[in-house]
Amino acid sequence: MVELLSHQDTRTSLPTAALLDPDECVVIVDDSPEIILLLNHYLTKQGLTVYQASSAHELYTHLERKKVALVLLDIGLPDSDGNVILDDLVANHHDLGIIMVTGSFDLQTALDCLRRGADDYLTKPVTMDQINYTVNNTLKKRRLAIDNRIFQRELEATNFRMQFLHQLNQKMNSAYLGTVELTGILQAILVGITSEEGLQFNRAFLALFNESGDLLQGRIAIGPSNREDADRVWTSIREHDLHLPDIIAHLRSEYQERDIEVNRIVHSLQIPSSEHEHVLIKAARLRKSILVTAAKAEEAQVPEELLDLLQENTFVIIPLYSPSRSLGVIIVDNFITGKPITSDDISSLEIFASQASLAIEHSHLYKDMLQKIDELELVSQELEHSKDLLVEAEKYSAIGHMSAQLAHAIRNPITSIGGTARLLARKSEDPYTINFLNIITKEASKIETILEDLLSFAQDQKLELASQPINPLIRRCLMAFYLMMRKANITFELDLPDQNIAVQIDATRIKLALLHLIRNAIEAMPEGGTLTVKAVQEGEFCRITITDTGLGISEAALQHATDPFYTTKVYGTGMGLTLVQRILTMHRGSLQLRPNTDGGMIAVVTLPLISSTIP
Repeated sequence: MVELLSHQDTRTSLPTAALLDPDECVVIVDDSPEIILLLNHYLTKQGLTVYQASSAHELYTHLERKKVALVLLDIGLPDSDGNVILDDLVANHHDLGIIMVTGSFDLQTALDCLRRGADDYLTKPVTMDQINYTVNNTLKKRRLAIDNRIFQRELEATNFRMQFLHQLNQKMNSAYLGTVELTGILQAILVGITSEEGLQFNRAFLALFNESGDLLQGRIAIGPSNREDADRVWTSIREHDLHLPDIIAHLRSEYQERDIEVNRIVHSLQIPSSEHEHVLIKAARLRKSILVTAAKAEEAQVPEELLDLLQENTFVIIPLYSPSRSLGVIIVDNFITGKPITSDDISSLEIFASQASLAIEHSHLYKDMLQKIDELELVSQELEHSKDLLVEAEKYSAIGHMSAQLAHAIRNPITSIGGTARLLARKSEDPYTINFLNIITKEASKIETILEDLLSFAQDQKLELASQPINPLIRRCLMAFYLMMRKANITFELDLPDQNIAVQIDATRIKLALLHLIRNAIEAMPEGGTLTVKAVQEGEFCRITITDTGLGISEAALQHATDPFYTTKVYGTGMGLTLVQRILTMHRGSLQLRPNTDGGMIAVVTLPLISSTIP
């Protein structure tokens, strides 16, 4: 019997035929030809498929051979009691609508039929309005009961699926937290898709975009090559009672030895992101799952070479993406079992893929963070080393220039004193006076020797030359001021040739010169700006241009910029540019300073290439 769900008047209901499936029918069971003719005429006119039965035997024949939705059952039949038939129909045909029909009205009989499971009760003779209302209402209640049961089953299935996905996500979250290495995360994703505790697909292929985003590359896959391989793997998992974490750990240790065929397939996936109509690129670009069934998809063209590579024409493509970028795609199929891929399967995969995308993005961010930490450590070390180098260089440069000036200033008087003393000693005959003059001569010679050593120190010309690529040296010099530039809100632009320019230099001294020039440019931009460093090869020379957008200096100050002890700074020795010019001169190079037309200064360093010989 159809459960009675509502007692509302349904005279304004759907057309009667719309309440039945196309293959469902109505059976009229009555021993009166007139009643059968009347009911058959009306119900057929309503668009229903109607069959007739004049006995219980004919009724059961129809029930066996046809999909009967409604029975209009006469209580009094020649070969059976209608009440007995009612009990049997209620017990064995749960989706059957039953309307009892009788020739005499008895309230007690009608109530008894309803209690035993009939949906309604008609008394002969019946009018068209009565038939219309009763049949329509019974079929509607039947449809509501069936739909309700279907919805309840779907709800239970959805609830079960959500509980399953929740448990799976918890397990996968534990797996993702156990590693930050990308390969380990990708392996965990594929195990979650294919394992019995997971989504239970046969094969899974994962492809990611490269760092530049211009190529989708197959990275990793999991799944059997054939039925025998699948049986062996599944049997082994059951025998060893392996759970999801065990399978993930086992896969990490034996990844190279297993799933060789599917990984051969996935490594063959190399698709340029410019192929917008390719089904894999389209799924990633639109961030939308695409189901391919029998080699066809509604949203895109499926390339023949992809079908040949996968050796399967039914699969689903699930995109992987973060809020800022597309990461790649997962291709999933049931290559072994041939089980259809349903919309529920796709929904489960999409939920799973969203968590997997977060894990992949987390791995990328972790890798980027490690790179930033390494860069900052390098910057810190380079900064510390360069700071000491600059301080010592300026100190020794100042001492050197002071020594040179003092040596020149003192040498002439000392030479005069020594020469005069020697001359007087030759002309004097007084032994006492000659003794003092000899002491003066001896001490003057000693001072001259000291001055020669001091001047030699100040003019030390020795270089430790070696062939050096200029690009890495420039990069290291810039990195030394990375933190200073960030703090001062200075951006930098580095324009270096693709092919390194080789120069014959003393790397320590040239680095010192570049550090001085870069630091001067940064200090000239206290309010921020742009620092541009460019290197080009021009003939037999390498030219390094350092441009700032700072305050600049006047023409008068520019003429004295390389003079010893000349400075426009409150603090400073005024030896920086002097030292730079001296280093470049030692390398047969040059330093040129000129104003920048857009404000600031341009420093041009010229160095001979490796072919030039430096003495």
